Order: sequence, then structure tokens, then C-alpha cells
Amino acid sequence: MKQRIDWSKGPSISNVEKNKVLYSLKAWQLGETSDGKHLLAAANKYSGTTQDKVYFEAVELFIKEEQKHGNNLGRYIDLIGEKRAKQDWGDTLFRKIRYFNTSMEIWTIAVIIVESAAQIFYQALKEATDCNLLKSICNDILIDEAHHIKFQNERLYILFQKKRFYFKVISVLLYSAFFFCVIHAIWFGHKKALKAGNVTFKLFMEKMFGKFFKTMVFVYSGQKEQFVSNEQIRVSEQVYLRS
Repeated sequence: MKQRIDWSKGPSISNVEKNKVLYSLKAWQLGETSDGKHLLAAANKYSGTTQDKVYFEAVELFIKEEQKHGNNLGRYIDLIGEKRAKQDWGDTLFRKIRYFNTSMEIWTIAVIIVESAAQIFYQALKEATDCNLLKSICNDILIDEAHHIKFQNERLYILFQKKRFYFKVISVLLYSAFFFCVIHAIWFGHKKALKAGNVTFKLFMEKMFGKFFKTMVFVYSGQKEQFVSNEQIRVSEQVYLRS
């Protein structure tokens, strides 16, 4: 797990910038600090069924990297003299949903959607500030998120290919409904910070629908240029563990 932040720079965010992004910065920091016990429980159950212990280890690393993001964002919030959020409606809702969820498939599609939104949010956060320290924190997160989404897409592909045709169709419809609800909740919760980074509602939706479409094409069609075998995925997991 790589640390890429140069903390000697110190924060230099202006009050104007802070006013636009602070609420969302605190909310995303809170969301990145989960202990991941419910996800680990689902991954452990799934790994036990499939005998894929490497996957469980990769999920452990995924959670540690998310916690690293939360720690870095929290440290930044401390440095600018603000208090960390202890509660946020979006985080509370997501925690309640995952509390009852033991399905690896639901976990995976949920993570893909949220991580895709995170890519847009942290890029917008970079654009919304001239603070080099905050920009470097965002860069670190964006590097990790790219690997996270690839890793989760590959797992969803495995889960999806085990379904019969009509169950695949039903799953895509359910994924789409869940996706539609989540992205609108994210926009309305964080539109102030997103707009500060020049991300309009139209642009946010275009980017999110584009990311979701690519995921669905990947898991559904198995196109030659995108297809990955189970063995390739296992190698990918091992590479992810070493990265």
C-alpha cells in the first residue's frame, strides 16, 4: 500500500474554496473510514464457497486503501482547523443498507457505482482548489480508485456469467435502478463541491452513465477486447495485492 502524500507542503486552501467544498470533504472522509466488517463478512462467505482465498486477501487490501484515504483526508481536515464529521445522511443510509447485506454481488455493484462517483468527485475537488496538498491527496486517491474499479468489474463479471439469460436481464434492470437512485443522491448531496470543480449536473450524469455503460458491456457481452478469463482475473488479484 503506497503513501504518495508530501505532508511538508502544508495546507493553503482559501476561505472561499473551503466554503464550497468543506461539507463534501467531510462527508467523503467519513465514508472512507469504515472498518469494512460487513464487506469482509460477505467476502469471507463468498471466498469460502468458491475457495478463492486470494480474493478475500484482495478485499482486505481494498479496505485498507480506503481507510488510508480516510486517514489522509481526516489529517487534512485537522490541519485546516476544522472538525471531522461524525455523521452524514449519505453515509448513514449506506451503512444501514450494507449492515443487512451479505450478497457479494450487491456489494460489488454498489462499490463500482460509488467508486465511479468518487473518481468524478476527487477530480472536481482538485479543480476546485489551488491547495497543492489537497491536490496531492486527491491524486493519491484517484490512482488507487482506478485499480479498485478494475478489480471490482472483474469480480462482477465472474458473478454475472454464472447467471442464466433471464436472470442476467433482471440483474441488469436492478443494477440500473440502483445506479439511477445512487447517482442522483450523490449529486444532490454534493452538487456544491462538484460545481466548484466545474462539474455540472449534465456533465456528472454523462460521466456516470458512461462509466456504468462500460461496466455493463464488460460484464454482459464478454467482448474479445475486454474479455478476461478466470485465470487472468486471479493473476490480476495477485498483482493488485503486490501493488
